[in-house]
Amino acid sequence: MLGAKPSMPFADRVAAARLVGEASSGYGPQEASALVDVYSWNPRTTRARWIAADALKAAGLARRVDNFGDLLGPVVVTEILDRLGYIDFTAAAGPSRLLSVGSLLHAARDGDCIWGSGIWGYRRTVWANPASLDIRAVRGPLTGKYLHGLGARVPSVFGDPALLVGQLWDAGELRRDAPLRDLVVVPHFRELGLLRRGQPAVVSPRAPLADVLSHIASSAFVVGSSLHAIVVAESLGIGARLVRSSAEPEAKYLDYYLGTGRSGYSAATSVRGAEALGPEPPPSWSATPLLNAFPIDLWREPTTEEPRRPGAANTDHQHSVPAGGRRRL
Repeated sequence: MLGAKPSMPFADRVAAARLVGEASSGYGPQEASALVDVYSWNPRTTRARWIAADALKAAGLARRVDNFGDLLGPVVVTEILDRLGYIDFTAAAGPSRLLSVGSLLHAARDGDCIWGSGIWGYRRTVWANPASLDIRAVRGPLTGKYLHGLGARVPSVFGDPALLVGQLWDAGELRRDAPLRDLVVVPHFRELGLLRRGQPAVVSPRAPLADVLSHIASSAFVVGSSLHAIVVAESLGIGARLVRSSAEPEAKYLDYYLGTGRSGYSAATSVRGAEALGPEPPPSWSATPLLNAFPIDLWREPTTEEPRRPGAANTDHQHSVPAGGRRRL
């Protein structure tokens, strides 16, 4: 299905993908005609008073949110492209914009391609014309039902692309030299201050992406209100339990659990309660439909003058091309 093992260390992949994500998501230099815009949500933020905050943001001096879950999309996408031998990640078949990991549908524009994104909550409107969206997969059935009700055509392909982390990298590679731990707590970034006091196992979701994944991969049990801490842990076969969030709507969490073959979930009200409950039942989910729905046709296929990376999958011979020209991984 995919090519050889990763061609570069994970930390280097994160750096490479971040350049693509920043350049193609409105947060850095952009040439829309030459790029597949792999969108990721990462605005600048500051705790300064609002007048100063606006000035800092305008000057590009405010720190970006850098929530690790929102940075995963370009990393997963560029790794899949690399495995398929697409060396130039910005070589678009035509101008296009891809939304993948995250609750991003409120940011969709007319004609965007959706691969595994979800709704944040029912209050955030999808501003794009739903019928114009090129939907290949959504995070879960709640997102699918919501978009269908707006008139979009939605396939029954579910899954957050962050679930592919465990397909693309093994826990040992992500762990690096981190010591094994019994427990890691990853809160939603808006709730970090609530959990940090008196919790030595707490990991900031705004720490460098490779470091957050290293902590998760080194743990026997992951808890917290960060959805993507739960997703990544479960992708690696690590038990996880959600702690109920006071900052985020239930819909996005339920959407994920339903999209991975479960009838619901039981969130704990505290870290101690999560430890007492233990892990949720694991996902009953196959990565194959989501991988098959990967929108490889957005990229210009490598030419004979652009040799594929050695060991990469041969997209000419290993993938069928079904109706509509979409390749299967």
